[in-house]
Amino acid sequence: MRDLLNPTHFVAAILYSAIGLLLFLGGFVLVDKCTPYNLWEEIVVKQNRALATVVGAVSIGMCLIIAASLLG
Repeated sequence: MRDLLNPTHFVAAILYSAIGLLLFLGGFVLVDKCTPYNLWEEIVVKQNRALATVVGAVSIGMCLIIAASLLG
């Protein structure tokens, strides 16, 4: 239990979380730039549910890869 409360572990968890979020944000921006249309407008304004499903699947895939790479 004392190992869980170690400040070094807490800082490392925060650092790896921040790195993972930054990598995900970069990947999502890359996906947005690779599509020929504006994702936000298509999903939110035009209510394109098929595109929202595809973007959600891509997001989950990116998150799984980032999590696996950060955990070792």
